[in-house]
Amino acid sequence: MSGKRDYYEVLGVSKSANASEIKKAYRKLALKYHPDKNPDDAEAEAKFKEAAEAYEVLSDPQKKQRYDQFGHAGVGGAAGGGGGFGGMDMDDIFSQFGDIFGGAFGGGGRQRGGGQRQRAARGTNLRVKIKMTLDEVMDGVKKKIKVNKLVNADGVTFKDCQTCKGTGRVQRVTQTFLGAMQTASTCPNCQGTGKIIDKKPTDADSQGLKRQEEVIEIEIPAGVEDGMQLSVGGKGNAGPFNGIPGDLLVVVEVKEHESLRRDGQNVHYEAFVNFADAALGGSIEVPTIKSRAKIKIEPGTQSGKMLRLRGKGLPSVQAYGTGDQFVHINVWTPKKLSKEEQDILSKLRESENFQPNPDGKEKGFFQRVKDMFSN
Repeated sequence: MSGKRDYYEVLGVSKSANASEIKKAYRKLALKYHPDKNPDDAEAEAKFKEAAEAYEVLSDPQKKQRYDQFGHAGVGGAAGGGGGFGGMDMDDIFSQFGDIFGGAFGGGGRQRGGGQRQRAARGTNLRVKIKMTLDEVMDGVKKKIKVNKLVNADGVTFKDCQTCKGTGRVQRVTQTFLGAMQTASTCPNCQGTGKIIDKKPTDADSQGLKRQEEVIEIEIPAGVEDGMQLSVGGKGNAGPFNGIPGDLLVVVEVKEHESLRRDGQNVHYEAFVNFADAALGGSIEVPTIKSRAKIKIEPGTQSGKMLRLRGKGLPSVQAYGTGDQFVHINVWTPKKLSKEEQDILSKLRESENFQPNPDGKEKGFFQRVKDMFSN
């Protein structure tokens, strides 16, 4: 569906790998394909981004759990290309995982112009709920929704933060019994971005943001289940000071069908047939997700019999086939009868063919024993 490689395969670890092993594997690949070691190498840059995307998911316990259960669809890989680092540049990745490189590249991931790079501020995620019918679940759907979100205001200009001199970090010297110790921390004035607002329009806040309604098209894959969460990368609130936007988290709510009951990929239908059709045989029409289907009722069909309509269920969100529809037969007993109907049934009640026969043979076990001793 998404065309992406398995994240465990990308990092070269097993699904049972712990957090330390996942981090170690990512660091090894990140150092191997780091842009500073592979200048102007598009293939190395692609592998660097691929490894960062895999680590971004597998290093987060909640995302890892969704990925293990639903694959790429559970973390946005099938939701319109959302999630991961497909739309980010290198600085976005370093802002997320700059500390993973330790001192291998100047202690901050990647330096520009000889100075320490600033940390780009990330916007917050937005969460929306989308209701779907079984019909939409069967085929997948594109939906347009309106979202009230934070966006970057036009006409905002920035200048270097004077507290940290544009570095995003502040140095402190503390006197201890061992002597002077220098520590560095995120600048509290600019939240590590190294920038503050110079000029802004009246509708912008202190971070250069304003609220605005935006229409976003979301592509939801076929087979999603109630409660599943998809992530659309970069469609959340804008990051402060022109930072990295957050994600849009889409929670799926599947409406109950008026006559079909869902059970994973399969659906169930309770069909009621009259006594005559059950005894003589016939055919009935039953609803399916997309239309209706005609099924045959064999003569002598008992209440409780289950029939299968292959391929009439729902597809797997992982494209592992399609479920079936099961039709449960219930023989309907009329509650009101005319005098003529009562007379007919009274005569039939004495017939041997109308006696209950649970074992499906001509005579029950106890009747056969009775006959044996009576002869």
